Amino acid sequence: MIKLSHISWNLAGLLLPLIIAAITVPALLSSLGQERFGLLALVWGIVGYAGSLDLGLGRALTQYVATLPVEQWRLQVRSVLKTTSTLTFFSGSLFGLLLFAAASGGAQHWFNTKTVTETELATVILLVAFVLPVQAMSATYRGLCEACQRFQGINIIRILLGVVTFAGPGIALLYSEQLILPVLLLVIARLLALVAFRILALRCLVDASSNAQFDRSVAHRLFSFGGWVTVSGILSPVMLQADRFTIGALLSAAAVSAYVIPYEVVVQSLVLVGAVSATVFPAFSRMIASQPELLHDYFKLWFRRIAVLMLCVAIALVLILPVLLPFWLGDKSTPDMALIGQILCVGVFANALAAMYYALIQAHGRADVTAKFHLIELPVFLILLFLLIHLFGPAGAAMAWSSRMLLDLLLLRSYAGKHYV
Repeated sequence: MIKLSHISWNLAGLLLPLIIAAITVPALLSSLGQERFGLLALVWGIVGYAGSLDLGLGRALTQYVATLPVEQWRLQVRSVLKTTSTLTFFSGSLFGLLLFAAASGGAQHWFNTKTVTETELATVILLVAFVLPVQAMSATYRGLCEACQRFQGINIIRILLGVVTFAGPGIALLYSEQLILPVLLLVIARLLALVAFRILALRCLVDASSNAQFDRSVAHRLFSFGGWVTVSGILSPVMLQADRFTIGALLSAAAVSAYVIPYEVVVQSLVLVGAVSATVFPAFSRMIASQPELLHDYFKLWFRRIAVLMLCVAIALVLILPVLLPFWLGDKSTPDMALIGQILCVGVFANALAAMYYALIQAHGRADVTAKFHLIELPVFLILLFLLIHLFGPAGAAMAWSSRMLLDLLLLRSYAGKHYV
């Protein structure tokens, strides 16, 4: 069953870093300037979603371990972790090498910047490439911790990461005006977080068998679920970050800042949805295996709670953004920022509802369904993105993003309504 203490810890782990961000972002924007802040925002986005580069195996591990009977869990869990961590190390390293190759091939030329040197950009890209396998392996250990419901430890690590992510650049700027030192601090923090997640995961295994071998049959089982999660894991960050990169390529790095700030304000309202969905996924998986007759009513209860809460949040944001952004950012705020945020509120509400259907469908082991929906959404989103940015600038990106979220909700609701609820 879902415990409120688990949701509370998840909420704290998501909310406290946002509070730190709210305090530090205006100062960072003023100190870095719009171009460097826009590039730092891109780094935050890439590193934040790099956990999706684990080929979906972290989420597959959560679903698999949560459904194991007690005796089977004791015999298999160490081998499951060994198998998964080995695979995610190689997958993360592969993506890191690809980004390294891109940097070596002149990826820094892709960005339209006036104040940032090519050397600075290339160094930042190389640092981000190094952190990709670290993030992929962290997702594996975190996946086991979620299956074992160690949400307190997970979120203590998450809070500390938030402090370094948002407060660290301000400290680094005391010594250098370039982005290299802030990004280096971020890389070091992610390395330490990997160590902490691994220690926390190993503490879940005190009652397990000491046998820990790479198991081909387990790998096959994980890939049967995680292979489709891989598709979503690759497409989701592309769709979530494509708006920023497209704005940067078609308009400017400064325009990225004008979009990212209201985006982060609005999208971070999903912290409660994230707290709930991280808890319900292993709970739904366990319930399907042991008490399937309870699932329908349990899902409906939490879905209604999320729907009512997020509708109120979205309406409140639409009303207060024109006042909040100028108060928060001062003369750095522009009228377009409030409009962008208001448009994004529509997508945020749709995404909140879709998250519940997403957790339900994947808890049934149907990661293929969600991945196929993402394959449908990607070309539609990219076409809308290019067209609407050309027509409306950064506000067009917000329109495209919200449209994609509405399409996602309709597809997920249609499938879940037909098969499960």
